Amino acid sequence: MSTMKDRLHTGEIYFPNDSEIMEDQLRRLERLYDFNQTRPLEQEKRQAMLKEMFAEIGEGCYIEPPLHSNFGGGHVHFGKYVYANFSLTLVDDTHIYIGDYTMLGPNVTIATAGHPILPELRERGLQFNMPVRIGRNCWLGAGAIVMPGVTIGDNVVVGAGSVVTRDLPSDVVAVGNPCRVLRPVGERDRVYYFKDRKIDAPD
Repeated sequence: MSTMKDRLHTGEIYFPNDSEIMEDQLRRLERLYDFNQTRPLEQEKRQAMLKEMFAEIGEGCYIEPPLHSNFGGGHVHFGKYVYANFSLTLVDDTHIYIGDYTMLGPNVTIATAGHPILPELRERGLQFNMPVRIGRNCWLGAGAIVMPGVTIGDNVVVGAGSVVTRDLPSDVVAVGNPCRVLRPVGERDRVYYFKDRKIDAPD
């Protein structure tokens, strides 16, 4: 028979206030608290702490405090050169996977935890978790929210304030609540980077 802690990662309903879960969670939150108290010039200290806190984190990743995370990054897997602006919220009750070079704007929320629709189950404090996967070289705009169980492909732009409730394919721009594909990333994007501004990128 599975323990409550086992059920964190199986999608089964469980009690999140189980003593074994809480002991682990509070220990991780203590370390997250320390990370959020670091000073801007303490970059090396931050990098060392993130390697200790996260399940996986590649080279060149940068997270601007404050970082909010249910398990202090303990179930979060970052590729390399992932950038996260202020106030990233990772509801990492189960695993979150983010690919190389992905950028997360300020106040982005990525959630894996859900609660049953049936009121009687919610009243008992029950929960379930579904993993989130975000591909390589994506950009999630400010305030975007990614819901439990969602997979986002590679090279996806998610507009600011969007709520992603369903999977998104690779190579698209998607916006709205609920988030829907607006258009593919196309030839015009090779010429213009913003409205009518032509690309003149420095070497």
